[in-house]
Amino acid sequence: MNELELLLERWANFYLITSAAAATLIGLLFVIITLAAERRVKVVEAAAKIRVYLTPTVVYFASVLLAAALLTFPNHTRLTATLCICLVGVVGLVYSGSILIGGDKKNYDEWRDLIAHAGFPFAAYGLLVWGAVLLLHDTQRGLTFVAAGMLSLLVVGIRNLWAVAIGLVSTGPGRH
Repeated sequence: MNELELLLERWANFYLITSAAAATLIGLLFVIITLAAERRVKVVEAAAKIRVYLTPTVVYFASVLLAAALLTFPNHTRLTATLCICLVGVVGLVYSGSILIGGDKKNYDEWRDLIAHAGFPFAAYGLLVWGAVLLLHDTQRGLTFVAAGMLSLLVVGIRNLWAVAIGLVSTGPGRH
C-alpha cells in the first residue's frame, strides 16, 4: 500500500459518517418540501423558494456525498484523488459563484441569506480545491483541508435547512 491508500483508509470512517449525514439530510429536505405542500403554500412563491433556497442546499449535501464516494474508490493515486476532488470543488465554485454574481441575487429575501446560501459554500468549495491541490504535495494536510470543506458544506447546509424549516413553521397555512 502506498502512503495515499494508507491515509485514505484512515479517513474511511470520516467519509462514511459525512456521506451518511449528507444522504440523511437530503431525505429530510424532501420531508420539508412535503410539509410545505401540505400547508398549501402559494404555488408560485413555493416554487420560487424551493428553487432559490432548497436547490442549493441539495447541491451542497450532494457534493459532500459525491466527494466522500469518490475518495473511497480503491487504488487512488495522488493525481486521481486530486482530479476527483477538484472536479467536485470546481463545479461547486462555479455553481455557488453563479448564485453570488448571477441573476438569483434578487430572489433572496435578505443579503445574509445570499451569503449563507452562496458565499459560505463558495469558501467551502475553495477549501475542497485547495485541499485537492495540496494532496499532490502534502497528503495529510490536503485530506484535512478536504475534510474541512466537506464539513463546512454540511454545516452550511444544516443552517440553510434550519432557516427554511423555521420559515415554514413560523408562517401560517396558506401564507408565505
